Amino acid sequence: MATGERNVLGGELEECGTDPLTGFFRDGCCSTGPQDEGSHTIYAVVTAEFLEHQRSIGNDLSTPMPQYRFPGLVPGDRWCVTARNWALAFDDGVAAPVVLAATNQKVLELIPLEALQQLAVDVPDTPGDLEA
Repeated sequence: MATGERNVLGGELEECGTDPLTGFFRDGCCSTGPQDEGSHTIYAVVTAEFLEHQRSIGNDLSTPMPQYRFPGLVPGDRWCVTARNWALAFDDGVAAPVVLAATNQKVLELIPLEALQQLAVDVPDTPGDLEA
């Protein structure tokens, strides 16, 4: 996907997925811009613990919200989550795993790469080989 945006590994931001269709812009990518005040820049594989934590902080990711083209998530879904809420989950020990090649480098303004690497999944030898 040629968005011109970079991932946290320094390569081209990889496409995330279309089932469910993710991204702040619902373009299947964790691209961001000035309208994305929540910084939906981390491509995460959500877990039951992460979803429960998000609900506990007022961010219900399980309930569908069709008006926002949001299907509601179940454990195992991959989704562009907000940097702030992922960081809160990280601090509480329940952050979701992260696909680095599809995570936007803008997140590095808020979260250190080392924190993301601790929970990295699907890390290929060559970032362009990622299959999300």
